[in-house]
Amino acid sequence: MDPRVRIKDHWNEQRIFSQRTLGALVVVAVMVLMLIGRLIFLQVVRHDYYTELSQGNRVRLDPIPASRGLIFDRNGKVMADNEPAYQLELVREQVPDLNDTLKRLTSLGLIDRDEEIGRFAVHRYQFPGVDLATRQTRHYPLGQLGVHALGYVSAISVQDLEHIDRVTYAGTALIGKLGVESAYERSLHGKNGYREILVNAQGRSEQREGAFAPELHSQAPIAGDDLVLSIDLATQQAAEEALGDHRGAVVAIDPANGDVLALASKPGFDPAAFARGLSRTEYAALSDNIDKPLFNRALRGTYPSGSTIKPVIALAGLNYHVVDPSRQEFCAGVFHLPGSSRLFREGKGGKHGWVDLEHAIARSCDVYFYGLASAIGAEHIAEFLTPFGYGALTGIDISGEKPGLLPSPEWKRKAFKRPQDQVWFPGETVNFGVGQGYLLVTPLQLAHVASVLAGRGKSFQPRLVTGVRDIEGNVKAIAPVQLPAIDNVTDAAWDLVLRGMMGATTYGTAAAISKGASYQIAGKTGTAQVFSVGQNEKYIEKNVAERLRDHAWFIAFAPADAPRIAIAVLVENGGFGASAAAPIARRVMDAYLLHESTTPAADVAVPESQASD
Repeated sequence: MDPRVRIKDHWNEQRIFSQRTLGALVVVAVMVLMLIGRLIFLQVVRHDYYTELSQGNRVRLDPIPASRGLIFDRNGKVMADNEPAYQLELVREQVPDLNDTLKRLTSLGLIDRDEEIGRFAVHRYQFPGVDLATRQTRHYPLGQLGVHALGYVSAISVQDLEHIDRVTYAGTALIGKLGVESAYERSLHGKNGYREILVNAQGRSEQREGAFAPELHSQAPIAGDDLVLSIDLATQQAAEEALGDHRGAVVAIDPANGDVLALASKPGFDPAAFARGLSRTEYAALSDNIDKPLFNRALRGTYPSGSTIKPVIALAGLNYHVVDPSRQEFCAGVFHLPGSSRLFREGKGGKHGWVDLEHAIARSCDVYFYGLASAIGAEHIAEFLTPFGYGALTGIDISGEKPGLLPSPEWKRKAFKRPQDQVWFPGETVNFGVGQGYLLVTPLQLAHVASVLAGRGKSFQPRLVTGVRDIEGNVKAIAPVQLPAIDNVTDAAWDLVLRGMMGATTYGTAAAISKGASYQIAGKTGTAQVFSVGQNEKYIEKNVAERLRDHAWFIAFAPADAPRIAIAVLVENGGFGASAAAPIARRVMDAYLLHESTTPAADVAVPESQASD
């Protein structure tokens, strides 16, 4: 036998096989032990944890939106409440293809109204992650009435998401926009609740009953607080009806506490349209409307004050001792600026003859106030007007207010870049004295000025909300905020100027509005120019385009001896304050003081021959 040939070693091969088999058995045993250990860990040690996860796979946590707080007027009449509505709700994580789902919903016409509920019910199985839910939507039972004070609610926008707590607003589609709805959003919103819902693989609710139904948890929502407004609905309605189809604003304030009794801006809009959702076309129709129905003229409209400034200018003249109230000045219809050839004409070309300070207020003599403003000086006028609130926010408790503009030589130096434009000219002081030129005010500001005059220097910060009522019915009153008093005016000065304002409504420019009144009114008319008339030109209203005609103003308070209401009325392009604005004020004051309007506007209209500013 060849020694190089080796005989097969069966015993050695058997030993190797046995070793390998044993190793494999050890590996299998270890793996089995690991599997058993893992099962014990998952099913025993972590039983509670995975049970909770398992429950989460078949139980959905649905938010329950809180009922939005109601809004009442001062007498408990509802101005905003809630009503049920259906809405489609989409759970993003359960929608396989969002774009396709939205496209198919649109093709079914489901982004519109009522019969859509039935249409979606038929096609529900085709839309996993989308379901119908009953929610509440905002309801405004009075329609447009008071909309610029109330504001409205609409869909939560991307901008809103940047500053709200998303958990707090889970399940909520609407948020307050503008007015009281926005300013008091936190109080009105309430606190959402939740409920556990058993769902199937498509994310739809599965209701179970009987002994095998799982115990599901819920937490009831807490409704938002109700608000009590200072608005008096009868007065608000009178203001809006009196404005009619005119563009303009009415603001009425209780001078004893700053309560805003009426805040009207016309034209208005239906706030319910925003709550249910506007299409782009519908929104464009509002935003592009030449009459600007979305614009709150009461807070944001800025206009020259016209002659409504004259009572305050008179007080300034008395305060700085530059006028003898008993001295008469002759009004020939033209004022010659000292040291200049420039002429300033009396409004509407009138001539008042000999007038003293009281009668100059009552008859609104421009020539008298041209001279008085020139004697006071622009710096002193601006200084004296500041505590009355000119050129500053009133601090009303809703947003959007404009401060207007109180000009002065210092302001002009800062406002213009070119040196030649920074010079304050004497003629600008003359215009300042009759509320023209750079001076700009809002209707709210002038209502506040009227309340300061009514309070003989005492006033309060205007406010729309006077109390908050919680879910238990407890009303927490909000204290009025008193502003610093104007205490540098003598009683004699107040008496004289207020007599002039009472004269305006008895024998002066607004005498007609006192016809048949059972209370005495103190007031002042005003006309604000929209464009300047040349020195040698005459303003003839009928020859001027409607939107270029003068704005009409009227401020007043009543009863004159114990004021309960102070008011400012603006009628855009209305012409003269006496004929356009004063009758509106009378209807509003009647509504509040007599609880009903007893004098139609037509009965107190001023004949054209008597009209002046």
